[in-house]
Amino acid sequence: MILVMKPGTDAAMIENIRLLLEERGLGIHLSAGTQRTIVGILGDKTKLSDLSLELLPGVDRIVHIVEPYKLAGRTFHPEDSMITIKGVPVGGDEIAVFAGPCAIESEAQIMSVAKAVAASGARFLRGGAYKPRTSPYAFQGLAQDGLMLLRQAAEEYGLVSVSEITSERDVEEAGRYVDVIQIGARNCQNFRLLTEVGRSGIPALLKRGPSMTVEEWLSAAEYILREGNYNLILCERGIRTFEVFTRNTLDISAVPAAKSLSHLPVIVDPSHACGKRSLVAPLSRAAVAAGADGIIVEVHPEPARALSDAAQQITPEEFDALCAELTGIASVVGRRFAYGPRS
Repeated sequence: MILVMKPGTDAAMIENIRLLLEERGLGIHLSAGTQRTIVGILGDKTKLSDLSLELLPGVDRIVHIVEPYKLAGRTFHPEDSMITIKGVPVGGDEIAVFAGPCAIESEAQIMSVAKAVAASGARFLRGGAYKPRTSPYAFQGLAQDGLMLLRQAAEEYGLVSVSEITSERDVEEAGRYVDVIQIGARNCQNFRLLTEVGRSGIPALLKRGPSMTVEEWLSAAEYILREGNYNLILCERGIRTFEVFTRNTLDISAVPAAKSLSHLPVIVDPSHACGKRSLVAPLSRAAVAAGADGIIVEVHPEPARALSDAAQQITPEEFDALCAELTGIASVVGRRFAYGPRS
């Protein structure tokens, strides 16, 4: 249930409603738009049976939300959300570019990639420290040492650091090193992890699970939002279909679909969607053309020698060429991307 407040309702009226609801053991979330404020009510609505909410000062109307993703949906928050992480926006007019290796392998590797992607215009440095692999014998990542290297490289080149964690036990530790916690596709319905990330307040990037519908994806996002963490980015990374030519099938329709249902920023991961180096650039171009708020691309100085996902990582030179292309595509769809280093 949400209360749509009248235009110009002052802060005192909204505060009185907040106190009234909290006294009855209900949670609230405020969404302040350009013209009016929306008060989302969470909890047992029977506690309000003796109260005529529509008669409260400042209330314009009551809207009942039927979708399970109440906070992620546009009924609660009609306008697009833009989040800002260390001064870098995601969800506004600028296309956000995340880039870096699948796995952090050494100081030399992550530093060279950070330098290269920053020079091409990326604002976010991604790198895996905890690697959930299908085989327990495959490279599992450098764990805390990897996070420390990621932090060092990000600070050296003025980038925002992004890394995946796989357990709620790692949230506190990761928060000391990364600016954005990535929740991988395999953990998209790890509800304990989602809840802990929500409680942490650390910005998060939530990848869509390989067999999830768009609405299930948004319901997973709800676990983070309901804890009060609105610094959330959705990431489409391909779904499992009958097709075997590519690693997954990029659901490009999920971009406009998710953006029509939700106010949250949506980016695309073409690397995991295709699993083939040659397809990363065309899928990146398609993502921007379809309205994605950004892309997250795997970049490695020597892909053939990568310890994980070698087939889908592109070289810094290929990434640079891609960024140059994105500048033109962004302008065509009314967005912008600044190719090259920023002052």
